[in-house]
Amino acid sequence: MTATTEVAKPEPATRRKPRNVQPVAIALAAIAAIAATWSGWSWYAAEHDDSLRYAATRDQVLRDGEQAIQNLNTLDYRSLDRSLKSWQDSATSDLYRDIVQGRAGFARQVGEARTITSARILEAAVTELDTHAGRARVIVAIAITVTPPKGDPATKQSRLIGELTRTAAGWKLSALGQAPVANG
Repeated sequence: MTATTEVAKPEPATRRKPRNVQPVAIALAAIAAIAATWSGWSWYAAEHDDSLRYAATRDQVLRDGEQAIQNLNTLDYRSLDRSLKSWQDSATSDLYRDIVQGRAGFARQVGEARTITSARILEAAVTELDTHAGRARVIVAIAITVTPPKGDPATKQSRLIGELTRTAAGWKLSALGQAPVANG
């Protein structure tokens, strides 16, 4: 007898039944719709949030106030017209009128003294802001350096309060004065 060997035939691979992907697709679509709705609502809420608009205005008032106060404490006899123009561009209302009316006197005094005054803002904050009325108040700590024609420069630190008014050209100083210093 001869032995016959039978070669085992591989069994055909069984086909997997396709998974039903429809529930997964629906779940992913629902998650995407929820995320899109949430993102859209967040964007809309942020765009129409008055507190964000107020914060942006406060930041602009602070920048404009710092720059205006720095401008009004900087004066160089060598470029007097440009310095006084910077003063005028930084001011409005009574302060503007005072600068314009006193311009000739300022120019004469600074020209005779031949001094250079420069200012640097050390710290600043908005203390009041009324966006509806277009009025604000800032307080700054400032270092003012006066360089005489002969001798060493002298630096003095001071605190100033500036009142700002919203104009068509932005926020401008309408008043500037010394901040009271508490003794204690």
